Amino acid sequence: MGNAELHSIHVHPVKAFRGQSPREAVVEPWGLAGDRRWVLIDDGGKVVTQRQQARLALAVAELLPGGGVRLSAPGREPVTVPVPEPIGTTTLDVFGDKVEGILAGGTAHAWCSDYLGAQVRLVHMDDPATRRPVNPSYARPGETVSFADGYPLLLTTLASLDALNSWIAQGDRAHEGPLPMNRFRPNVVVAGTAAWAEDDWTRIAIGEVSFRVAKMCGRCVVTTTDQGTAERGKEPLHTLGRHRRFGSKLVFGQNLVPQSPGTVRIGDPVTVLG
Repeated sequence: MGNAELHSIHVHPVKAFRGQSPREAVVEPWGLAGDRRWVLIDDGGKVVTQRQQARLALAVAELLPGGGVRLSAPGREPVTVPVPEPIGTTTLDVFGDKVEGILAGGTAHAWCSDYLGAQVRLVHMDDPATRRPVNPSYARPGETVSFADGYPLLLTTLASLDALNSWIAQGDRAHEGPLPMNRFRPNVVVAGTAAWAEDDWTRIAIGEVSFRVAKMCGRCVVTTTDQGTAERGKEPLHTLGRHRRFGSKLVFGQNLVPQSPGTVRIGDPVTVLG
């Protein structure tokens, strides 16, 4: 594969909020340390993401030492939310999975509800080692995940984004391109591969950490949301539907499950193991 390397790292402390791009990150069994350990839910306990609330793209979540978060958004005073005391759980519906979590303090609920103009509550995953198993169709016993869509990490490659953008440029919605990588909200972005090389990977190493490639990532309406303006278009789903349809899924990126602990750093070599 030549000189493939880790180009960027992305941690989203609150699911659906804008995240951070550190130079290195600790890899835990259920994902990057601090990634998607918090999520919003509605009155019925269902997870709220950019699927329902595109404005979440403009809200920023900054991870604090100890696992708390600082939330900010245009025109609003920031709020600091500490990790809540584990004094009883609430049940969430994460895309059909029933998951237990701990409610944040009331100021966090008020801040998020005011921002979205809808009643929501902020929930923390206190124990990712036990709370939510990975989809058993693609998992091994004991594998768990945070509040990510389904798997501990999402990998994308720069070469595949370039290929996708060239298709968009040749299509009837060229004015929507080129798209930046943040449309896909990955955890790790790899440089130095051929386009779509990741389709054939089953195991990889990023620096000292090895990963199993669990399955391709089917994409949803969130990818059509401009992460800088919260406006929606038709791309990339329009073009993925023409070029990257696998069964019923429109695919971009690969879901990873860590197989060893360690730290990943920008510039780490990426090696295909199988």
